[in-house]
Amino acid sequence: MLNSPTPAALMEAPATTLATLTIIGLEQVYDRLAAAIDQAGPTRSELFLVKLALLNAQALGDAALFQQQLTAALQDL
Repeated sequence: MLNSPTPAALMEAPATTLATLTIIGLEQVYDRLAAAIDQAGPTRSELFLVKLALLNAQALGDAALFQQQLTAALQDL
């Protein structure tokens, strides 16, 4: 699996969306994401993550906000 930030570390990212998840909700998302990355396997995990990011960008509907999230995700890697 990838060396990913913990759900608590994700909470430190700037809140830029109208809807927010609780800590429990973030933990559920983290667990499901980790399972999906494992299911994709090491040779397809990057492709899976790109597809997931594009689907979420489309759902978000705001390119500038997506850029802010990209910047936040790149911090402290």
